[in-house]
Amino acid sequence: MIRPRRRRPSDALEAIEPPGNLELAVGVVSVTALVEILGTLSGSAVWLLGLLVFLPGTASALCTVQQTRFVATWTTVIVTLTVLLRGSEVGRWLDRALLVLLTLALGVTSVYACHRRIRREHEMLRLRSTAAAMQRHILHPLPLVTDDVLVNGVYEPVQEDRLVGGDIYEVIASPWGTRVLIGDVQGKGLAAVGAAFAVIGAFREAAHREPTLTALVDALDASVVRHNSYAEQNGDDERFVTALVLSVDAHTEAQVVNCGHIPPRLMHDGVVAAPPLESGVPLGLAELALEPTTVGWFDFPAGSTLLLTTDGLTETRATDGTFYPVDERLTEHLALSPTELPRALYEDARAFAGDGDQHDDVAVLTVRRSPYR
Repeated sequence: MIRPRRRRPSDALEAIEPPGNLELAVGVVSVTALVEILGTLSGSAVWLLGLLVFLPGTASALCTVQQTRFVATWTTVIVTLTVLLRGSEVGRWLDRALLVLLTLALGVTSVYACHRRIRREHEMLRLRSTAAAMQRHILHPLPLVTDDVLVNGVYEPVQEDRLVGGDIYEVIASPWGTRVLIGDVQGKGLAAVGAAFAVIGAFREAAHREPTLTALVDALDASVVRHNSYAEQNGDDERFVTALVLSVDAHTEAQVVNCGHIPPRLMHDGVVAAPPLESGVPLGLAELALEPTTVGWFDFPAGSTLLLTTDGLTETRATDGTFYPVDERLTEHLALSPTELPRALYEDARAFAGDGDQHDDVAVLTVRRSPYR
């Protein structure tokens, strides 16, 4: 049985926090006093235009509707009183009337603009909340714990406004042990996301049905072929999916089928190694393969950790075109726990890239072998 651990809500779902009422009042009074002082020293009411433009417009962008209404009312009252009390300095009554009317119009416009902004923020919050709920069902939050492994990791779509991208992962506690999937859909955009959903759905169903990894991978390949047939009918491009399917049970060896994906890294006793595994064709291209799907075996002792990643990490480039040295940096981070390692590698890769090439989704998983089996 899979046991998910609690996760903090995403900061992306937080709305813009308006200032407190006391903070707003202090700011408005301070700006008003400054403008009045400058107007007195200069002997010109032109300084009121700074108050006229700055306060209501700023409030509409940062404050609530009620706060913006207060600022607009305050501005109108102050400008009106100043015009009446300093009438001899302002000039003709028509100019004074136009100044008051302009202030009033700006206040009304600011309140309306704030109302529109708040409504859009609420709509975006509802949409992102819905997207986050969908993500929790499509990509289960990490870490995930089974009787065999602890799986932790980081998943970052390249587009910040999209919570799900073309990289996929899943963990299933099946009757034949824990099965882990990590994959990368060719291409980007909504079409790639659709192919990702198809593979995840097929994996969740077939992992409980198929006793062997070869049969499981065949089911995943068939799901991509079906998805491509539907995509072709709709005029979309066909996709293939690189994937790594891992199976861990009570035995000391693990099974894996590599469908054109990045090989895993095994960390044990302070040593990083790449298990010798054959790589097959990506999912969706099995008909082009010259040989049938084969299962690789390697030692996965208790307490060891596997690193699974997509090419969003390995193909990260610095400004000089140098690729991110995964093995070298992984060796430097061996002292970190499997829970901390994925985030550390991701942040290190971002710092390595700087303003360089990082235009793909990133998924980094650690699979920690349970020491109790």
